[in-house]
Amino acid sequence: MTWPFTRRARETWTDAELLAAFAAGDARAASLLTERLAPPLLRFATRLLSDPVEAEDVVQDAMIKLWHIAPDWQDGGAKVSTWLYQVARNLCIDRLRKRRGTDLEDADQVLDERPSVQEHLIEKDRYDALQMALNDLPARQRQAVILRHIEGLSNPEIAIILEIGVEAVESLTARGKRNLASALASRKGELGYE
Repeated sequence: MTWPFTRRARETWTDAELLAAFAAGDARAASLLTERLAPPLLRFATRLLSDPVEAEDVVQDAMIKLWHIAPDWQDGGAKVSTWLYQVARNLCIDRLRKRRGTDLEDADQVLDERPSVQEHLIEKDRYDALQMALNDLPARQRQAVILRHIEGLSNPEIAIILEIGVEAVESLTARGKRNLASALASRKGELGYE
């Protein structure tokens, strides 16, 4: 496989093609794949852990696992991004279990404590309210809602990541959305939605 290192390559090569190029010794492919996959993975891990520093560690560990399996990757199976989300999810679950034994529902909440400037206060309040409401969801609902509505993955992709059926994903997502709406309904005015 020749490597046409152009801006167009960034947009046209699939994740699997980039992974194959990396496995063949092209470090530029790893760089492009990291640029493509790490940001959404970091958002996902941050939402699950409520801790950006810990989420960065999860992303780093997941990417390292990807680089290790690169030579053995079988194109035509799972998508690279789906496999990576599944690895990150499992790493997050491990970290949450270490925080609080095995009860994922009681995982510690770490709120974003960055100082905000005046024009970002409402957005920060909205983000915090959503994060708190997400943290109150059962773990599987929280994961399904984040993957579907924040990360924009399809139900079949989520089913692979969560290791459940598509119908179960639809059910988890619907219940999660209802629970979020219920949790946030009383705060509409406070958050500037009325």
